[in-house]
Amino acid sequence: VSEIALAFVLLIVSGLMVRSFIALRQVDPGFVRPKEVQTFRVSIPEALIKDPQQVVLTYEQITHRLEQVPGVVSVGISSSVTMDRQSGKTPVFVEEFPHTGRSMPPLRVYKRVGPGYFETMGNRVLAGRAIAWTDIYQARPVVVITENLAREYWKDPAVAVGKRITQSREDPWREIIGVVGNARDDGLAHAATAIVYWPLLLKEWWTQPLDIERTIAYVVRSTRVGSPGLLRELQQAVWSVNQNLPLASVRTLDEIQAESMTQTSFALVMLAIAATVALLLGSVGIYGVIAHVAAQRTREIGIRMALGAQTGDVRQLFLRHGLLLTGVGIALGTGVAVAITRVMSALLFGVSPMDPVTYVAVAASLGSIALLATYLPARR
Repeated sequence: VSEIALAFVLLIVSGLMVRSFIALRQVDPGFVRPKEVQTFRVSIPEALIKDPQQVVLTYEQITHRLEQVPGVVSVGISSSVTMDRQSGKTPVFVEEFPHTGRSMPPLRVYKRVGPGYFETMGNRVLAGRAIAWTDIYQARPVVVITENLAREYWKDPAVAVGKRITQSREDPWREIIGVVGNARDDGLAHAATAIVYWPLLLKEWWTQPLDIERTIAYVVRSTRVGSPGLLRELQQAVWSVNQNLPLASVRTLDEIQAESMTQTSFALVMLAIAATVALLLGSVGIYGVIAHVAAQRTREIGIRMALGAQTGDVRQLFLRHGLLLTGVGIALGTGVAVAITRVMSALLFGVSPMDPVTYVAVAASLGSIALLATYLPARR
């Protein structure tokens, strides 16, 4: 009974984690077909190129060279790729909603982006337009925000275009020129984060009269991602512009997404192993108990059959015994599972700790396996 109860609890927890994992794979992360996107980071220190405009020119030249690599569909740049944990946070003041008092407004995730980023990631521009090279070279005071941030203030993303925000009361207002789809920057298990996308080059950014993002990530969508020669050709494309620029954090977007699910995946594997062992022990336990009882009652069975008991009657006698033990174990396991799954609700996504489908499926599966384990010695 204890083994059946333990197996039931572990199978319930495992089943809920499987349901969560499936639900996670079905959410919109803010990008499409991650296996087709190669990412890598490039840093241009001030000691290498001091002039901010020249840094922007280098970024653009590298972008154009990457676009010429065979199989490359599009190229984009950003200070942080979705889920790579490289994003920063900054307060955001909204002109139409003045923030009173000395306290700061809510901190928002921010990224510094260039042309092609949203297109390459597969994140649609819902209203307005994306940031262009002209905006960056001229250091125009423009920004792009995500849909959830736009709806938070203006309900309709289209209304947000033309409004102004800033990250500091001392800095100039910056016009919202576009609204893009939401992105789950903290991982699939977390809600989509409100994000502000600033240009790579900004005038009057905090204490800097002209600020340039010197470490950026390139995202390259290609039909050749995973092929042996692609990375070498991408590296040669970067070096054709400047030989002193190494490639760092070379990963596919699919690998970045998988890393964001490491906790869930690890818990799922460990629970699956524990549940399998518990199920095996429970099945062997039921078989062993019924087989032992049958051996002990051999003389009784002979007397019963001599008095007219049929073979089916004897089988049912042992089947009832085994199923009674199983039923008690499942009943006890249900009580324990209800208590445990409520505690682990933080690990679940898109499924209730009391999910009836999981409970019924596990109970039916465990009951079927126990029935088989009981039937074998009962038949003998």
